[in-house]
Amino acid sequence: MQILIVEDDQELQGQLARQLSNSGFQVQVANDGAQGLYFAKEFPIDLAIIDLGLPRMDGMSLIERLREEELSFPILILTARSNWKTKVQGLDAGADDYLTKPFEPEELQARINALLRRSTGVNRKRLSNGPFQLDITANAFFINDDEVELTSFEYRLMEHFMLNPGKVATKPLLLERLYDDPVDENTSNVLEVIIARLRKKLDPAGELKPIETLRGRGYRFKQMAD
Repeated sequence: MQILIVEDDQELQGQLARQLSNSGFQVQVANDGAQGLYFAKEFPIDLAIIDLGLPRMDGMSLIERLREEELSFPILILTARSNWKTKVQGLDAGADDYLTKPFEPEELQARINALLRRSTGVNRKRLSNGPFQLDITANAFFINDDEVELTSFEYRLMEHFMLNPGKVATKPLLLERLYDDPVDENTSNVLEVIIARLRKKLDPAGELKPIETLRGRGYRFKQMAD
């Protein structure tokens, strides 16, 4: 999943980016409101963390613009202002939650997890599809309750597949889940290699064939009975 951080304090921005990257998220960082709006429109953002005191376009205006653009991902406000009126204004503008500075990393992580579960319709920590389970808070993958070690790229693909069973995933969409930056034509070969590795880990006997290749369309992770 991809998180956008819009924060002009470089030290705090770096701390947030490191924390979220270490938690398995892809991270985009913007230094001001205008840049944040551009990134939100150009990248497949799953959640945005927005400071209110931003240059070029303040956080409140940015939130309003995002909602005017019909971008519906969750928004978490970061604010040094403890005034309840400011918090209400942010929520009325379209934000989903707020966090007052200073805050603990654990509280930030908990609020992000709650917002993502709410936005994806996931109200439990572990997703299940047949023999496969994904713990979205521990970033862990299981087959019949036995943990299977995945690389960072493999986990990102499995997270998308487990959240979207039975749905077609195009190659460009999956590549966006893997990389923060634009990719060249050779990168699709990397995707095929990762898919091949996942197939071996998920179905070593070749009986279930959980990941289907749809010629000219992409891939689909089968919807299975639990």
